[in-house]
Amino acid sequence: MNFLKIVITAALFIAGPTWAGDLTGPQTNAVRSAKQYLSMMGFSRDGLINQLSSDAGDGFDISDATVAVDSLNVDWNQEAVRSAKQYLTMMGFSCKGLIQQLSSSAGDKYTVDQATYGAKHAGGC
Repeated sequence: MNFLKIVITAALFIAGPTWAGDLTGPQTNAVRSAKQYLSMMGFSRDGLINQLSSDAGDGFDISDATVAVDSLNVDWNQEAVRSAKQYLTMMGFSCKGLIQQLSSSAGDKYTVDQATYGAKHAGGC
């Protein structure tokens, strides 16, 4: 059984990102929603997947949301910069506080490296 899990996991990694032509109807709709969200504000990969899949968001299956987001060509560091700038226009943050907000699982869900990049390039550090 473990061997089968390893083989399936390896196949998924080898398969790489899904091409737009290979998307199902729900995945295509999730791509459209993701692009719309990204046109309005900065999102981390995990934050965007959460927005697309949560009941309070769009309600897509998490697998469809994940495939949709991963099919996009997004510079997550630049998204972190956008998010950091948005926070800094609303209120003051220390460098550490801004990185924490951007990387927190209760916040934007960027990786710490992305959050640090965003905070520094937005002028927060």
